[in-house]
Amino acid sequence: MKDFVEKWAQCLALLVGLWALPQSTYAAVLPEDRADLLYHRYEGGGVKIDGPSLLVRKKFAEKYSVSANYYVDMVSSASIDVLTTASPYKEERKQESLGVTYLRGKSTYSLDYSNSKENDYTANTASFGLSQDLFGDLTTLSLGFSRGWDEVSKRGDAVFAEKTDRRSYRAGLSQIITKSLIMSAGLEVITDEGFLNNPYRSVRYIDLASGNGFSYQAELYPRTRTSSAASLDARYYLPYRAALHGGVRYFTDTWGITSETGEIGYIHPTKGAWTFETSVRYYGQTKADFYSDLFPRRTFQNFLARDKELSTFTSGSLRLGASYDFARSGWRWVKKGSVNFYYDRMEFDYDDFRNIYNQSGTPPGTEPLYSFGANVFQIFMSVWF
Repeated sequence: MKDFVEKWAQCLALLVGLWALPQSTYAAVLPEDRADLLYHRYEGGGVKIDGPSLLVRKKFAEKYSVSANYYVDMVSSASIDVLTTASPYKEERKQESLGVTYLRGKSTYSLDYSNSKENDYTANTASFGLSQDLFGDLTTLSLGFSRGWDEVSKRGDAVFAEKTDRRSYRAGLSQIITKSLIMSAGLEVITDEGFLNNPYRSVRYIDLASGNGFSYQAELYPRTRTSSAASLDARYYLPYRAALHGGVRYFTDTWGITSETGEIGYIHPTKGAWTFETSVRYYGQTKADFYSDLFPRRTFQNFLARDKELSTFTSGSLRLGASYDFARSGWRWVKKGSVNFYYDRMEFDYDDFRNIYNQSGTPPGTEPLYSFGANVFQIFMSVWF
């Protein structure tokens, strides 16, 4: 099911990959032998997502690195969308992935495959990446391509079966500017084709014959979408081992959505075993061309959407994190290890999506605008071997 829950599941799955990246992404080196065990929990807007993840990386012959990841999401939803048109539900999503990295000189090649399953959605993704160090290892050029093929079904409807094809093209450039400053730029283009909306979601339209003044019909999206995003990031290392980092990202697509993201953060290692981190992030977007909270009549236009993730909204988040290093001198087969804690507080404010739950008697289109807060907790342990 492609809805808000699924999007958050994907975001949290992405975090699993981010904390397991090698410590240096600016040189042609293989990831270190490492095992990571993660537990995450998201709670906000009537949605709860939590589960474990295990990722292991291992080098062979100083040329190859193999990684394997197992990830589980346990989802329960009583979100505003579910409460107004359906019943609360629970489901489980499992994702398995396997990756291989090959190092040859100053070039790194990577190949990855992942499979994600839930009771009404199966997603498969294969990706290839290439990075090349240039100009005395001061510059790194990276290219990537991903192909996804998804199968969409619908609970309670044995006949319903749709497919989605996704392709992503990526290019990146990182540059060591000075001994203290590293900058990187990225460009990504994504094409989607097939069934792109949610088989359970409905839009509402004015219906004076209805007791509450409106009725529902199934949403309908275009079957194609092309998105592009450009990003710029920087990291500045301070004289006392701390670091500042920040970035901006601009996104646009053929559905009329544009968005801007900005983030800035600070990392502070102590003289002991602790490292502390904080960051703030802002995100804002415009609505899709075919989105409306309330349409004037049934089948008002060719395409119809009332997904709040396609509306005009802003969000902000604050992250607090702490890491503790243990076994820094090694212990048996363990070279070193760390335990990491992260907490994110997020706030979402919607400009044209209204809260219609328990609003009986309120004229359609005058209900209060929707907003909610969310908490994300992550704890993971890393062991280098």
